[in-house]
Amino acid sequence: MPYAHFSLAYWCVFVAALLPIVCAGIAKWGMFTTPRQLGGFDNANPRTWLAGLTEWRARANAAQANCFEALPFFMGAVIIAHQLGAHQGRLDILAFLYIVLRLVYVMMYLANMPSVRTAVWAAAFAANIAILFLGYR
Repeated sequence: MPYAHFSLAYWCVFVAALLPIVCAGIAKWGMFTTPRQLGGFDNANPRTWLAGLTEWRARANAAQANCFEALPFFMGAVIIAHQLGAHQGRLDILAFLYIVLRLVYVMMYLANMPSVRTAVWAAAFAANIAILFLGYR
């Protein structure tokens, strides 16, 4: 049986899958020990609690939602590129670039820099499209 390993692109899929969880953690940061009556995290009604957030916590929650929204396209693009026999080095570079851009995107969301955030989002989307068509012949 041949030895199989994850490519860098597949590791990037793993990181992209963790990114929404990280954003949720940022939104909830420091609120687990605060009593619910004083605005602390409400594990009985987490979506209602998250919907009532403001400022950077609300932006972290919005970044979480966007990371979940972007995840299927990225996963599909990487898998399709692998299936089509895309050049592995190029695929790895583009997937890594996508992850870096998504990390910057989250930082711009948290920093409340919407114009820069949108530009970074567009660059990550373009990288994702490039991944999708990398194996196209």
